[in-house]
Amino acid sequence: MDTKYIFVTGGVVSSLGKGIISASIGKLLQARGYKVTIQKFDPYINIDPGTLNPYEHGECYVTVDGMETDLDLGHYERFTGIHTTRNNSITTGRIYKTVIDRERHGDYLGKTIQVVPHITDEIKRRMLREGLDEGFDFVITEVGGTIGDIESAPFMEAIRQLRWQLGRNAVCVHLTYVPYLKAAEELKTKPTQHSVKELQGMGIQPDILVLRTERHLSDSIRLKVASFCNVDLECVVQSEDMPSIYEVPVSMQKQGLDAAIMRKIGIPVGETPAMKPWHDFLEKQRNANREVHIGLVGKYDLQDAYKSIRESLNLAGIYNDVKTRIHFVNSEEITAENVASKLKGMAGIVVCPGFGSRGIEGKIIAAEYGRTNDIPTFGICLGMQMMVIEFARNVLGYKDANSAEMDEKTPHNVIDIMEEQKSITQMGGTMRLGAYDCELVKGSRTYEIYGDKPLISERHRHRYEFNNAYKEEYESNGMKCVGINPASDLVEIVEIPEKRWYIGTQFHPEYSSTVLHPHPLFMSFIKACIMS
Repeated sequence: MDTKYIFVTGGVVSSLGKGIISASIGKLLQARGYKVTIQKFDPYINIDPGTLNPYEHGECYVTVDGMETDLDLGHYERFTGIHTTRNNSITTGRIYKTVIDRERHGDYLGKTIQVVPHITDEIKRRMLREGLDEGFDFVITEVGGTIGDIESAPFMEAIRQLRWQLGRNAVCVHLTYVPYLKAAEELKTKPTQHSVKELQGMGIQPDILVLRTERHLSDSIRLKVASFCNVDLECVVQSEDMPSIYEVPVSMQKQGLDAAIMRKIGIPVGETPAMKPWHDFLEKQRNANREVHIGLVGKYDLQDAYKSIRESLNLAGIYNDVKTRIHFVNSEEITAENVASKLKGMAGIVVCPGFGSRGIEGKIIAAEYGRTNDIPTFGICLGMQMMVIEFARNVLGYKDANSAEMDEKTPHNVIDIMEEQKSITQMGGTMRLGAYDCELVKGSRTYEIYGDKPLISERHRHRYEFNNAYKEEYESNGMKCVGINPASDLVEIVEIPEKRWYIGTQFHPEYSSTVLHPHPLFMSFIKACIMS
């Protein structure tokens, strides 16, 4: 069949959960046997989120082909199991850069470059590309921001044009908010009406409305919204607060969201898929009655800053029949004197990734505490590097050991930048980004965790590396280099076999953990924490 396009927009306020709704739609269509992809269009002018502070934008999610993207792509992958690429994450900055580069190249033959048609044509080209190039049955496009934002206007105009060009092959899903006024004890639909009116003013009539609400909406409220917004009653669904975001696809399926989309597009609805593996997962989640407490040592006191790590820990907990209770521990506040009290009661420690020198000494102290007290400890990216530095200082005896990132003059640069990277000055240009192969040492704990696989592939986002000049000294003193990149000989994984669980990875395993396939390293880590 021809590729079908679903556009997901949001109104009233931001952070309503467009990413979760988009991922849920993708999951429901997958369950019906369709080949699906999901893409995110963000209106900000940054080329990508790679240079954005996590406090500004949450975590930076990395695709297999090395694109730094919005965290919603993590939701897309965790829900659907698809692998997104650089084509799934587009910003205003990338759109404008493409058009400006073409203008400088002379491609427009001297024409005056304008938002319409040049910018909107480039937006449309990218919105259609996945369907045309890859042959997907459905392409779901989420547009960031809120209706009425100045910066999102070109995207709305592109969607308006595509709705006419594609006919029944396109559907618009609009997510809005229905607030509850406690003083009046009433749910108010007026914000939704105004949001839809704003969308209609841009020439777009929504086909389906998803009403975000903290309280259950009666049929009379749904009918009111349907009447005022020119939407069929069956196409007005509610997205209530759920105990878990993973309940959302089931809720949407019960209300017939996927069926409504198919009817609007003109595809026979057929029987509702059972989605047994997903329901089995939810059942395990509901039945988990024990708790495991994990200390998350990082410098960003913001839930979204470590979103994929948090979700990976939660998923691994569910599959180990426990609820993972994550306790953020600010590494800037950790000292040798208070580390015991800061990490008291933690069954395991995760030393988080990051960039820059702020908070690293606290991470080093936390790594030492985990090692010397034999607490399961998992270092990810910079966290792995902190493990390496701590070991050099307190086991190898190099008290001034450090990373060249933090101290360019350190005499013991156990973490350093590769020689060929030193001449690159463009921001992000020196980083290893995306999936790289890693050979595992047979007989190592990590080799067993991966199911005795000799070769794995994991995603990276970092600039500095383990300095191989010290490799032999580390191994002879108990820290083994058990994962090596076959092309560059760079160290990807370290572990201390004599400890119950002490592993650091230069890559980010959290990017590869999904609802139905939790990452084996997180599974093994949580299992070790339960047994501690």
